[in-house]
Amino acid sequence: MRNLQPVAGQAQPVLELAGVRVSLGGRPVLQGIDLSLRPGELVGVIGPNGAGKTTLLKIILGLLRPDQGKVRIGGHDAQASRSLVGYVPQSYTPDPDLPLTARDLVALGLDGARWGFSLGGRNRRAKVDEALNWVGASSYADQPVGRLSGGELQRLLVAHALISEPRVVLLDEPLANLDLRSQDEVVALVGRVAHERGVTVLLVTHDMNPILGVMDRILYLARGQAALGTVDEVVRQDVLGQLYGHHIDVVRVHGRILVVGGPDVEALTCTTCDA
Repeated sequence: MRNLQPVAGQAQPVLELAGVRVSLGGRPVLQGIDLSLRPGELVGVIGPNGAGKTTLLKIILGLLRPDQGKVRIGGHDAQASRSLVGYVPQSYTPDPDLPLTARDLVALGLDGARWGFSLGGRNRRAKVDEALNWVGASSYADQPVGRLSGGELQRLLVAHALISEPRVVLLDEPLANLDLRSQDEVVALVGRVAHERGVTVLLVTHDMNPILGVMDRILYLARGQAALGTVDEVVRQDVLGQLYGHHIDVVRVHGRILVVGGPDVEALTCTTCDA
């Protein structure tokens, strides 16, 4: 893997991958991935379908062991550090008639990694209220989740992930199926999660443009390889050409970035085009 921005001299890394290799069904998915992320850093994870983005998240969540290499969170093995990682899934569409309120959904984040007695009633409610307020969801705290908009639901999922006070938060396509206004609101919220709360954030997306203003670095995956650095360091013809193994054009227009190449970058090309 090509790490274009060393982190020497910075805060102790929260998330580290060293020489991670994974094959699924005999097909190499991740090949020698090295990654070192600091507290409060927001990293966009970009790449075409099949590039290994989902596999990377599973590795960090401790749901999948790499064939080779090590994954450490807060200095400990990922398998023993699941409580340090919060997760916002790619899609969550509750039944409109589900008797679960916004407050209930956020509260569930307190119990996922706990055994035995849960947090007491008064303290529990105070913690849930704090999480709801922090993501701007207090006004619909008692509404059924099945009747909320996509943007409102995303705020709740972020609160659910944060309430256990993780050191790392993973978001899998949180902007999918949101309108532009909701995308902007979620991006601003995620930026606050990283830069104000000091949480290390990995945000998986097909389109880097909505998060250009908040992400500190970009992790670009293609053909099992990866490049990590700032957007200017990574999203270049020479770097992406090496990742894909063929010529890639990078077009910058009106503050947006368009990656154009062969059929394996078609998904990125389409999602970065204005309709």
